[in-house]
Amino acid sequence: MLSQEKLPKHLVLIPDGNRRWAKVKGLAPWEGHRRGIHIFYGLSAAAFRFGIPYVTLWAASEDNLTKRDPVEVKFLLTFIKNYLREELKTKRFIKEEISLQVLGRWGEILKDPELNHLIDQLADQTKSFTKHHLTILLAYDGKREMLEAIKKICSEKSPDEINYQTVKERLWTGGLPAVDFVVRTGGEPHWSAGLMMWLTTDSQFYFTPTFWPDFDQKELQRALLDYSQRERRLGK
Repeated sequence: MLSQEKLPKHLVLIPDGNRRWAKVKGLAPWEGHRRGIHIFYGLSAAAFRFGIPYVTLWAASEDNLTKRDPVEVKFLLTFIKNYLREELKTKRFIKEEISLQVLGRWGEILKDPELNHLIDQLADQTKSFTKHHLTILLAYDGKREMLEAIKKICSEKSPDEINYQTVKERLWTGGLPAVDFVVRTGGEPHWSAGLMMWLTTDSQFYFTPTFWPDFDQKELQRALLDYSQRERRLGK
């Protein structure tokens, strides 16, 4: 049984293994993305039901969108837009009071007006909600996020004016609380592109061999139970 007092306040999900899942099943790589996006809403909704107020999903890095097969990227974007259309149609985010924000360089890199409109529309419709916060990282790179923050600080502040809060406020993710728990699927226990490096300095990590398309709500509950049994000393 999960105790809400022992759950993370901010959960980050790194959904790895879509293409390998498809390969095992003899499917095209993008079929893994289709399945991965299909299960996403159920997992985020489950996390909110458990009592986690902040959920962040890393949907795609800059490299994912600029270095992979353009056909695969095209399918991925089609699936994302279909998902956003469905959310706008069903109004699930509104019914469940989920606020959405999408962070990263997606507008600059993808140059897709329809995607821009769908994201802006859903974000605008849900911006007043304060109970559940869903963040999607799209065309995101943590190193670039930090670099952009440093550039802003250098143009605005003198060295003796810089502190921890100064840095956090200039991050793309600066409006989010510190990350308590990071779950990475896919069986490859490594970090990628400096994911939220400022906010994950004291995070707990959980690596599972399960590919993202097979990571269901029972798997999520297992990960959260593992977290709840850990002791976070935070240097004390």
